[in-house]
Amino acid sequence: MGDLPSLSGVRTLVTGHTGFKGSWLCAWLKHDGAEVAGFSLAPEPNGEPNLFEAAAIAKGMRSRIGDIRDFELVERDFREFKPEVVFHLAAQPLVRRSYRDPLATFSTNVMGTAHVLEAARRCGSVRAIVCVTTDKVYDNKEWVWGYREDDPLGGADPYSASKAAAEIVAGCYRRSLLPLDAGRVALATARGGNVIGGGDWSEDRLIPDIVRFINAGRPIILRNPGAVRPWQHVLDLVGGYVILAHRLLAEPAKAADAWNFGPGRENEVDVERLARSFVKAYGVERAHIEIVPSALKEANFLKLDIAKSTMLLGWRPKLGFESTIGLTAQWYRGFHREGLAAGGLVSRQIGTYLELNG
Repeated sequence: MGDLPSLSGVRTLVTGHTGFKGSWLCAWLKHDGAEVAGFSLAPEPNGEPNLFEAAAIAKGMRSRIGDIRDFELVERDFREFKPEVVFHLAAQPLVRRSYRDPLATFSTNVMGTAHVLEAARRCGSVRAIVCVTTDKVYDNKEWVWGYREDDPLGGADPYSASKAAAEIVAGCYRRSLLPLDAGRVALATARGGNVIGGGDWSEDRLIPDIVRFINAGRPIILRNPGAVRPWQHVLDLVGGYVILAHRLLAEPAKAADAWNFGPGRENEVDVERLARSFVKAYGVERAHIEIVPSALKEANFLKLDIAKSTMLLGWRPKLGFESTIGLTAQWYRGFHREGLAAGGLVSRQIGTYLELNG
């Protein structure tokens, strides 16, 4: 795996493995030689492809379908698989959906996280947990500088508030509940930026929406074109998760904390620039963009300070803005226009990324 640490032979459990990031993480871990299991809801039957099925992610791993809101089911899965490392990604991840169904968002993201952490605490095999949250856990003041890990948590919308609450739950386990078991389990939270990459077909996500508009020959609709986000390729983020897990195993006292994983400053661009750059990289000569403002509250400016992860974990983003857009457009173009297999595209892009770390 180049100069990246390896989890080869380690029993790893990924919650949310049927999702976009979870699928890429499982593909990475299998490529690394880890023994991988997943626990998640089934992919939503929305009539579109999903990366988990399209890329046959379940092949070569143990895949269980279940709801993290069912504690007995979660605990049983932990007892049966006996993982050493847990990556907790299962969540309701969509801001606009959180407005439509706040109760499901809170029950999944807050109580679901508590269920996973409690099951890990009771399972004698677990040594390290990477609890994945988001950059939206911070109380957003629309600052021009990046948020640091010790800045106040908050959230104006139900999704952001639920993930900030998940951070508080994780902090409680790290400081109070896990030490009761003689510090056997090291727990860290990972806060990532706006993740893009091939194989995301989620609703209300910018790149998937753009691909849908292009493929349908329709104008591209942007809700908040001036909003600046830290756009990050999924492989930079997955690499950060793996580095953090490895460090939790090697130096638990130092790594058990909150960590930001964001892109370099050149990737902090507004929505409209991202859209136009992607359209160009996808190979579309003409694409009409329409601005349709959203009535729902969304932050206009948000980015992360990644100095702590860079200095103390040795992690740094490898992909600049053009590379991030290029790899993402290449994946969708290969799948939709060239008829290439999703699994092969995932494998090749993991290989390409790892060459950067060789």
